[in-house]
Amino acid sequence: MFESSKDWKVESLESWNRVAFEILKHFPEQKIFALYGEMGVGKTTLVKCFCKALGVTEEAVSPTFSLVNEYSGTQKIYHFDLYRLNSPEELLDIGFEEYLSDGAFCFIEWPELAEPFLPNDMVKLWLEWNEEGRIVKSE
Repeated sequence: MFESSKDWKVESLESWNRVAFEILKHFPEQKIFALYGEMGVGKTTLVKCFCKALGVTEEAVSPTFSLVNEYSGTQKIYHFDLYRLNSPEELLDIGFEEYLSDGAFCFIEWPELAEPFLPNDMVKLWLEWNEEGRIVKSE
């Protein structure tokens, strides 16, 4: 695990872009990000903002049914949504390990089943609600 925890507050819709940029700046050497949180807390919104910060000009969309979307910006980006998976074996079927070893940015929503395949130096991000709005916490 990468040792550099920090919290970011999301005050408004517009602040998602700032938070994504700050997270990437805070973890300049990291490429694999696991996003944890309840349904609707903003995981996909944050990934869309990561893509924008990394120079993607097309609209990033949730890969809920395709499991993974690929984008090109300043670097290659893979966006995973593993919500529908039932077993780690399904990850092997889509070539998950090859995606991780590609050197591209990987943003993984619902990463629980993927944890056995994820590197120790990935960044874990927890998205939470509180009385003041949303908080993104890193570990």
